[in-house]
Amino acid sequence: MVGSTFEEVTKTKPEKHLLEPLRKRGGRNNQGRISVRHQGGGHKRQYRIIDWKRDKLGVAGAVLAVEYDPNRSARIALIEYEDGEKRYMLAPHEIKIGARVMSGPTAEIALGNALPLRNIPTGTAIHNLELRPGQGGRLVRGAGNAAQLMAKDGDWAQVRLPSGEVHRIHCACMATIGQVGNREHSGMKLGKAGRSRWLGIRPTVRGSAMNPNDHPHGGGEGKAPRGGQPQTPWGKPAMGYRTRRRKATDKYIVRRRGSK
Repeated sequence: MVGSTFEEVTKTKPEKHLLEPLRKRGGRNNQGRISVRHQGGGHKRQYRIIDWKRDKLGVAGAVLAVEYDPNRSARIALIEYEDGEKRYMLAPHEIKIGARVMSGPTAEIALGNALPLRNIPTGTAIHNLELRPGQGGRLVRGAGNAAQLMAKDGDWAQVRLPSGEVHRIHCACMATIGQVGNREHSGMKLGKAGRSRWLGIRPTVRGSAMNPNDHPHGGGEGKAPRGGQPQTPWGKPAMGYRTRRRKATDKYIVRRRGSK
């Protein structure tokens, strides 16, 4: 079992006014039917309201604390602005207590500051990246992730995402300087089944252990080899099956992930 040291966490209790209730759904939709399998149980959580937009422009803030967030792999930082307002943001790697952060076109190129892509030098590591101006961060939000600003051409910038994909994004979109913290998350080993249950992950039964009427892989004497492509319980291809449907955004992909 490998866990986190939590050495960067400086505050254990969250800000009450930045919490929302989080209702468990166990993978069920609004009709009560399971739409996502292998979900249910888990420890009780409260949702932390994160400032994805970083829209408090031109107002400096100080990092009060770094906290654990049970809803994401990254740590979150509590920011107190000069006008007294407090907000949560993703904690960048090596952010220090007392560090000054700011958002807006006039902000410095410093760790934790949020700027439009047109104001960020090429080659800079960024995270919490918008896809449309004013939408709020959508990309590069997981622990240890960072994108790189590759080039700028007019109103558009080319950004290399952690997957290797190079994506065209409008220069008015905001991004935060630095790499997302808690880089050791990728080396975590749960170590026992109970720890998966704490996270709300229920057991997964292999299709080859089922009967033919329950799964396409089921049946046979002993461990029967699977001929053909692996399938889901409903007969759809399970591996190597293209699921991308947003053809309208294909024009923004300069280089796909995995391509040479």
